[in-house]
Amino acid sequence: MREELRVAAYAICVRDGELLLARGRDDDGIPEWTLPGGGMDHGEDPFDTVVREVEEGTGYVFEATDLLGVHSFRCAVPRRLGVTADHHALRLVYEGRIVGGELRPEVNGSTDFAAWHPLDAVTGLNRVGLVDIGLALWRQRPAVGRIAK
Repeated sequence: MREELRVAAYAICVRDGELLLARGRDDDGIPEWTLPGGGMDHGEDPFDTVVREVEEGTGYVFEATDLLGVHSFRCAVPRRLGVTADHHALRLVYEGRIVGGELRPEVNGSTDFAAWHPLDAVTGLNRVGLVDIGLALWRQRPAVGRIAK
C-alpha cells in the first residue's frame, strides 16, 4: 500500500456570530461546506499556508491570531490502477480575523463559493467533518490542541 501525507492549514473565522465557510464538492459532485484553507506547499510555513489559502478561497486577507489545534487521521483512499493509498491527513486549525480584502469566489480552485453562516445554522448545512472538528477546537480550546477521541 502506498503511503501519502498531506499537511494542510485551515481557518476558523467567527465574526458577529457567523462562521466563514467555503463551498466545495464531494466525490459525487454534491456541494458541501468546509473551512477555508488547504494544502501546504513544500517549504511553506503552515502559518503562511492558512493566510494564503484563505485569500485564495475567499478573497479576504486573514490574520491568524491563535493555533487552536491539530487534527490527524488516516484512511484508505482508492487511487488509479486499482492502487489503494494509506492517506494520512495532518490538519492545523488556526483562529483569526479578517483584516482586508473583499468576499469573492475562488478562481480555478477546489471551492466555488464562500459565505458567512450563522453559528447556530452550521449543523443544518451539508458540511465536511472538519467544520465540526474546527468548531470543537474553537469552543473547547484544549490545552493539548487536540479533541479527545
